Amino acid sequence: MEVDTAAINTIVDKYDKDKSYLLAMFQDVQRQYRYLPKEAIQHICDRLRIPFSKGYEVATFYSSISLTPRGKHTVHVCLGTACHLRGGPNILDTFERELKIKRGDTTENGLFTLESVNCLGACALAPLVRIDGHDYGKTTPGSVKKIIKEYGETT
Repeated sequence: MEVDTAAINTIVDKYDKDKSYLLAMFQDVQRQYRYLPKEAIQHICDRLRIPFSKGYEVATFYSSISLTPRGKHTVHVCLGTACHLRGGPNILDTFERELKIKRGDTTENGLFTLESVNCLGACALAPLVRIDGHDYGKTTPGSVKKIIKEYGETT
């Protein structure tokens, strides 16, 4: 993939080329591309005069950074204790079936990435689904299709 080096330079310059902001730079690039392209890591490392291996180490250490393209919308299905007991695994299965992907994957059209999380901190709303910061509490398998349609068609 070809990255916009001018845009990446703007991000690096925003942090005054300070190496201690490497993660923040990666997060800014990820917001632009919905993932962190390896070419962007290389370009940032070159600008900061640090080895690619150091940049790659940071990028792979943090789970918030993705080296593969992500969907426009990220679906987080909570599997914490309360959500698990109230049907969270069934909700995850329903999303997998409706979106035709497995947990951790992105739909072919790039619209959705499906993930599970250990806790979203809203146990009273269990089972909980969060999409782009919007919470869907007391989710049922029957409501999954309706939730997906709010964000666009499936695959």
